[in-house]
Amino acid sequence: MLQQGHSRPFSGNHPPSLRETSVACVTLNGMDGEKLLAWWAHKQGLDGTLAGAPPAEVLARTGWARAAGGANPYLQLFARAGTSRQDADRAAADLRIHMLPAARGCCYLLPAADYAIALRAAERGALAEAAAAARLGAPRAEIDRVAEAVLAVLEQNARPLGPRELRVLLGGLVRDLGEAGRRKGLASTLPVALGLLQSAGEIRRVPVDGRLDTREHAYVRWTPPPPVGADEARAALARRYWTWTGGATLAQFRGFCAATAKDARAAVEPLGLVPLAGTGLLALPADAAAFADFAPPPGPACTLVGWLDALVLLRRDLPSLLGPADAARPLPPALARSTLSGLGELPAHGIVDRGRVVGLWEYDPGAAEIAWASFVPPDDALRAAVARTEEFVRVQLGDAPGSGLDSSARRRPRIEALHALAAA
Repeated sequence: MLQQGHSRPFSGNHPPSLRETSVACVTLNGMDGEKLLAWWAHKQGLDGTLAGAPPAEVLARTGWARAAGGANPYLQLFARAGTSRQDADRAAADLRIHMLPAARGCCYLLPAADYAIALRAAERGALAEAAAAARLGAPRAEIDRVAEAVLAVLEQNARPLGPRELRVLLGGLVRDLGEAGRRKGLASTLPVALGLLQSAGEIRRVPVDGRLDTREHAYVRWTPPPPVGADEARAALARRYWTWTGGATLAQFRGFCAATAKDARAAVEPLGLVPLAGTGLLALPADAAAFADFAPPPGPACTLVGWLDALVLLRRDLPSLLGPADAARPLPPALARSTLSGLGELPAHGIVDRGRVVGLWEYDPGAAEIAWASFVPPDDALRAAVARTEEFVRVQLGDAPGSGLDSSARRRPRIEALHALAAA
């Protein structure tokens, strides 16, 4: 069932348990493949085992939710626990969960217990932005002056301040970085300073309307969580990563957190990772033992997930979640250049049954309905999953963009492509 390549060992004398493999690493078929897919879904809470669990618990047990200005945080919680938007927003307002820069400097929704780990993981990205600004003629000393001024302004104001307000209040301290800076996403010295302050835990970003899918944010002062060292943070993140995935390769872990090979090996060494029987993957010893006794659910367990869902994003190996025929299926250009087999991520939101991606979907805000197409004959369980998510999006979210840039107009070609696939 799983179309994957061959393992590629490290050169050198590293222990077999720490050999690095390519992102696509195993070849499984039939029941073995179905078992691994269902195991991944189980570890991700996509089998109903987390129904009703609070948001912080869901994120702690299954992984941080990528927050890119779209609906993914809500969709990820709803797919696992049936979390309402109101409950998710309340948990965020109470700081039980929060959106913070984390792995690779990307923003994630994560539980309070992971704040310090996430901020340490985000540090490299913030420093890289500062280095880029220096190459554009804004040295670190200048960025630090802007950062100090930001802190002073925020301390003098009782309410959150957005980037535009901050720029006005800071006046000439903020310098435009020109067209070269805009091409790198650094229009001025202000976002560089804000990034450094966020990764240091000195400020936090809050949605202006309290929603997790907004593109508009403001900033407030924050007491940093107790810091953790870089090595400690990587080791803690490694343990979380293998808990979330239930089995992965060292290369996939490095891809998630941008660790060097040396740092990744050091981070996983205390975990005592062992082979996940018959898969070519590594797992925590407890998970390897549980996998040996694990049996896939006998019936359908359909869920609709966002295209940035942790099931896919943690390992970025979409072909491993597809049946052979689905991986080779030609798709319209609006969805993929050719087939799904060459993609690391979903080209649209996904429909999952026991770990296997069995279809794609998008929300059509004009029609107030989900446009979807399945790779398998739709049954009552699949239709019920679509109807359940459609009601959630229509009533509680209003829309389900994949990211903050995913407007309804930009989505229209994908929606039409899904209608065409469903009718074929």
